[in-house]
Amino acid sequence: MAGLARADHGLIHAGTEFPARHEIWHTCRLVGVRSAVILGDVPINTETSALRGRRREQEALDRLVRDVRAGQSRVLVLRGEAGAGKTALLDYLTEAAPTGRVVRAAGVEAESEIAYSGLQQLCAPLLGYLDRLPEPQRDALATAFGLSPGNPPEGLVTGLAVLGLFAEAASERPLVCVVDDVQWMDRMSEVILTFVARRLDAESVALVFGARSPGEERILDGLPELRVEGLPDADARALLDSVLPGPVDARVRDRIVAETRGNPLALLELPRGFTPAELAFGFGGPSATPLVSRVEEGFQRRIAALPADTRTLLLTAAVEPVGDVPLLLRALERLGIGMDAAAPAEAAGLIEIGTRVRFRHPLVRSASRRSAGPTELRVVHRTLAEVTDPQQDPDRRAWHRAHASLGPDEEVAAELEQSADRAMARGGRAAAAAFLERAAELTPDSAKRAGRILAAAVARFAAGALAEVPDLLAAAELGPLDPLQQAGVERLRAKVAFALNAGRAAQPPLLAAARRLEVLDPAAARETYLAAIGAAVHAGRLGGADLCRAAEAARGVPAGGEPAGLLLEGLTAWSLEGHAAAVPLFTRALAAATADNDPDLAWLRGVVVHEVWDDVAFLTTTEQAVGYARETGALSLLPSALTFRATALIYAGRFADASDLLDEAEALGNATGSPPYPAVAVILAAHRGREGPALELNDALVRNAEAGGLGWLLAVAGYSRAVLFNGLGQYPAALEAALEAARYEDLAVLQWTLGELVEAAAHAGAHTVAAEARDRLAARTRVVDTSWARGAQALADALAGPAGPVEEYYREAIEQFTATRFGLQLARARLLYGEWLRRENRRGDARDQLRAAHEAFTVMGAEGFAERAGRELAATGETVRKRTLGVREELTSQEAHVARLAVAGRTNPEIGAVLFLSPRTVEWHLRKVFTKLGISSRRELASALRDR
Repeated sequence: MAGLARADHGLIHAGTEFPARHEIWHTCRLVGVRSAVILGDVPINTETSALRGRRREQEALDRLVRDVRAGQSRVLVLRGEAGAGKTALLDYLTEAAPTGRVVRAAGVEAESEIAYSGLQQLCAPLLGYLDRLPEPQRDALATAFGLSPGNPPEGLVTGLAVLGLFAEAASERPLVCVVDDVQWMDRMSEVILTFVARRLDAESVALVFGARSPGEERILDGLPELRVEGLPDADARALLDSVLPGPVDARVRDRIVAETRGNPLALLELPRGFTPAELAFGFGGPSATPLVSRVEEGFQRRIAALPADTRTLLLTAAVEPVGDVPLLLRALERLGIGMDAAAPAEAAGLIEIGTRVRFRHPLVRSASRRSAGPTELRVVHRTLAEVTDPQQDPDRRAWHRAHASLGPDEEVAAELEQSADRAMARGGRAAAAAFLERAAELTPDSAKRAGRILAAAVARFAAGALAEVPDLLAAAELGPLDPLQQAGVERLRAKVAFALNAGRAAQPPLLAAARRLEVLDPAAARETYLAAIGAAVHAGRLGGADLCRAAEAARGVPAGGEPAGLLLEGLTAWSLEGHAAAVPLFTRALAAATADNDPDLAWLRGVVVHEVWDDVAFLTTTEQAVGYARETGALSLLPSALTFRATALIYAGRFADASDLLDEAEALGNATGSPPYPAVAVILAAHRGREGPALELNDALVRNAEAGGLGWLLAVAGYSRAVLFNGLGQYPAALEAALEAARYEDLAVLQWTLGELVEAAAHAGAHTVAAEARDRLAARTRVVDTSWARGAQALADALAGPAGPVEEYYREAIEQFTATRFGLQLARARLLYGEWLRRENRRGDARDQLRAAHEAFTVMGAEGFAERAGRELAATGETVRKRTLGVREELTSQEAHVARLAVAGRTNPEIGAVLFLSPRTVEWHLRKVFTKLGISSRRELASALRDR
């Protein structure tokens, strides 16, 4: 491997594989990459010496590499305390693993607020594949890395871009990606890499993290883990013996091994600097100091013994996180220090200076910083700022200048504000907030300071750091704010309250903020009142008079013609005057609202559409919301859009598609740390009719609702139980659940529940209850003119009405539901009609309806209703054969979803964007689908699925 050179965290090889390798490396330097690995065609050397006491871990890493070479992707988190040997194991992986390409990155504490700094390290060697990505992903990644201007990229699109970049690189040879010190990775890099880790499948990519434990980062939870514990006693004693300055009593040795718990770094470092006499008492006597702190103290003692110039050199290298030797040389020249000052630190094994600066361990870096006084730190930061190119690296220069400032400095604060703008333009919201917070600290003018704090609060909210926003808002209010800024404070406070708890607890602060906004910003007041009413709707029965209180207060704000204002007007009328008064206002609001002008209101639109019984709007608006969220990469909007779309697909009888969307929403929620409420999953489980799993989900939803003060979810749970028991033919249980749920006027859910109540009561012989529920339903259907409403009412009239026109009502219900796209409702109408016909001894007519219902339910996967229809069909004398579900039994859920999207005409990249998979993984799934179905091309896919 000629030309191989040791670098800070990896290897750089001038192989022939990258014709533009010099351009790529230049790009790496432009975006601030500390380390990169570009390997040529020669496999990595496998003759690496074994690590002491790490056979189990090495075997696990060897298995990982074998799987990747076989075409699979693997993810692993090496987790252990500082000094446990994680980095050594990662070195083993990168140097001993027989694979073709390795890229490596490491988090650095000083860089944890620089957006995408860790991701840039990892991706820079792979930028030669950037042009292979779809344009939106290519643009997002280029903008995130500062390679080209553009709109701030959404995390979802950036994540898909990184996934695609890895897959393209691995299409030539397997790829191993190593990320060390994740606990110091910047937030955006951590989120995106975790998202990618959860979506890798068949790309021949290994993504291996090194993370300290205990660690604050929770985003890696759920990924496969390998715990790196202390060395076994025998190996620990052998390692300790190798550094002891002389003979030590065996009991003392045992105590040292026990006290360090076999931590390799502690065993190597703690004995340094102690005499044999001091070691005889076990590192100078018992200590309650944590092990990591004691190791760092050991490094501090060794640093303190160095010459003054060496300590300054070490501090400068520690403060400068890039490991850039030319930059370090320029800084030392300004400080009047020569490179010969590095010799004592290198001799002490604390630092290596080659093509990059490399510390023995991150604790050496932190020990050097903590050993320095404030004045020394400011001098070093000032010097580094002076030698940093303001054109090539303005953000790091501004960061150094900020740390060098002793007091307020508007010039530096303005530079930091510009850095925040650049970070925000790249989608680095957390980084922008950090720049703005430091800028505010250095701002001498109180009004400017308050404005910058407010901007930081907005950035923290956008980054999802909700807990940090209230303190920033309180700080902003200490300075003079103009009315518009005060309105911004109130709006943001209200948004935080609603985001943290959409139930009863959110309503008081929302109302208070809305009242203050009425004069400052009427449009903002309407949005906030809408959120307050939304919170009251969520609280439902648990909110007492909250809904009326919010609606009464909202009437005082001037009306607005924007979607939020129109929805507010409709919800106010619904709350105070009832359903009939609200219908025309809801209709107007839904007509004005589109996916791109009210993305934050999608959840309300998805609920309100039920109040106007508009089946077309229900299906189209939910589809538009998902499309908008996908196209824009709106990560915060997509989970709720997917769940509301899944609800529409349940009514359409497309259970498999609904399940796919719910799986997608759950995966996305796990990747972002904010899983959606399982309400729609509960509804789907109820319609599928598997009693045990459905009740388990239902009970969990009830617990969540009660804990969060979300009465609306209790209504969903009651409705779902009624559906489940109606499908199973357990009508008394369905009646009990529906009666409880129908006691409250819950938005949208009440009308669903009333239909179930009529059916359960009619079958249970509670005819008076059925008639009362029918009349309550009629009050809601007679004020609208849609097929959905007419069909629902006709079915209720058939079940609870007078004996004479029953058959006309059933026929009317079937005709109206046929005009909708609600296949589920149509099948249920046929089932009820068939049951009535059988009771009328019209067995031939009953068979036609029951056969159609049974077939529809079976295809949907509505097992409870299918069995109920099968029992009725058997009672007519027809033999009911158990239908095999064919493709749904043979294909996995993922394969079935890929197949359906392929039939719909989606390309592999488009399917990948929908399912958060790389195109290569999509291709792999399609090959398995073709094999299982016995076909060889996409042209045959539609007919094969239909035949099965």
